[in-house]
Amino acid sequence: MGETRIRFRGKTFLQPGPGPGRSHGRKRRTRELTEDPREDRELVLRCLKNDQAAYRRLLEKYRRPVYGIVRRMIPDDEDAREVQRVLLSGQLAQDGEVARFESRMASFVGVRGAVAVSSGSAALQLALMALKVGPGDEVLVPSYVCPAVLNAVLHTGASPVVADIEPATFNLSAGDAMRRITPKTRAVIVPHMFGQPADLDALGALGVPVVEDLAMSLGSRRRGKRAGGFGSLAVCSFYATKMMATGEGGMVLGGNEALLAEVRDLRAMDEKEEFRVRFNCKMTDLQAALGLSQLRKLAGFIARRREIADLYGDTLRRLSLPAPPAPAECEPVWYRYVLMLDGDAEPFIEEMRRRGVECRRPVYKPLHRYLRLSGFEASEEAWRRAVSVPLYPALSVAEVETIVKALRLVLPKHCTGREQEKRTLGQASSTC
Repeated sequence: MGETRIRFRGKTFLQPGPGPGRSHGRKRRTRELTEDPREDRELVLRCLKNDQAAYRRLLEKYRRPVYGIVRRMIPDDEDAREVQRVLLSGQLAQDGEVARFESRMASFVGVRGAVAVSSGSAALQLALMALKVGPGDEVLVPSYVCPAVLNAVLHTGASPVVADIEPATFNLSAGDAMRRITPKTRAVIVPHMFGQPADLDALGALGVPVVEDLAMSLGSRRRGKRAGGFGSLAVCSFYATKMMATGEGGMVLGGNEALLAEVRDLRAMDEKEEFRVRFNCKMTDLQAALGLSQLRKLAGFIARRREIADLYGDTLRRLSLPAPPAPAECEPVWYRYVLMLDGDAEPFIEEMRRRGVECRRPVYKPLHRYLRLSGFEASEEAWRRAVSVPLYPALSVAEVETIVKALRLVLPKHCTGREQEKRTLGQASSTC
C-alpha cells in the first residue's frame, strides 16, 4: 500500500495510500506540509501547542504518526521577538548580544567566563588549541561518542587515543583511560553521555587537562555543582537538537582567564597586531539573542525531560524491568533515554517503527569502528544493544502515551532486564 509522508517542523505523519490493488507498487512519496491544505497546517500548529482535540483529529485522518528520536527546536513567540529585535537593530554580526549571552552562560554553569563560537565542533577544536595541543601530542577520547570529538583532535594535528566506556553510564572509563596514558598525553575529552555527569573525580586524577563536553548535559549536576565546572575547560553545542538551540553555535567555558583569552583570540582573524593562524568562528548577535531566550527556558526544558523520564521509568517497573541507572549524587538531564536490550537493537527498532515510534541507536558508530581498532568490549556491546527512546520537551501527552503503549507491547520481547540490571548493579558499586 502506498503512503504519503507529510512533514511539518520536524513532525512526520504517514497518510495511508489508496489501498491494495490501487497503489500499483508506487514507492512512498514525501511532501512538505504547506499552507495548502489549510486544515492540515492548522491542526499541526494546534498540536504543537498540545491541543489534544487537534491531535486526535490528525490521528483519525492519517492513522499512524511517527515520532523522531529528537525533535528539532520549534521557536516560540518569545524566541521570534528576540531575533526580530536584533534583526531590526541592524547589528547582525558579533556584538553586544554575544557578550550578554557569554556572561549569562558563564553564570549559569558557574564558571568565570565563556567564549561563544560558531559550533560545538569549533568549540572543541579551539579548546584543545588553547591547551597547546598540537602535532606529536595525544588526546584521550572515549570510543562511544560521535565523530566530532575525533575530528577536533585531528584538526589540531594531535593523535587521538581511544578508550573504552563504563557499561553502567556509557561515560569514559577512568580505569581504561589510565592504562592508555603516556608521556605524550596532553588532554582528555570527557563527554557527559546522554545527560549523565561522568566521574570527574576519577578522570581528574589522570593528571592531564580535562575538557568537559556538555553537548548532551547542559544543566546536569554532580554533588550540587553543574557539569562544566570541573575541568580545565568545557564546551557546549547549540545545534537544533541539543538541550537549548541557536540553530548552530557553540561555546567554550572555564575559570582560567588566560585559556579563555586564547580561545577569544583564535576565534577571529581580523584586526590583529601580529599574524598567526586564526579562524572565523564567531557567533552572530542573531544566534545569541535566540540563545538568551532559550536559556531563560532551559530549566523548564529540563523539568519536562525529567517528567517524561519518570513516566518511562514507571512503565519499566510495571514490566519488572530496571530503569536506566541514575548515579547517586547526580542530577541527569535525560538528553536521551537509553535502554540496554538483550540482543541486537535493530529488531526492536523495526518493531517500534511499525507501531509508529522512531527509536535509534544512541551513537551511530563508535570511534573504534571508524578507526578499525579491536577490543573496546563495553563500547561494542553498547553499540550493538543500546537503543534510545524518544525524549524531548516538545513531546505531547498523547505522544508520550503512544510511546509508553508501544514499549509495553514490544520491550518484553527484547529485554528480560538482565543487561539493564548488570548496568544498575555496576552503578550501585561505583560513585558519581
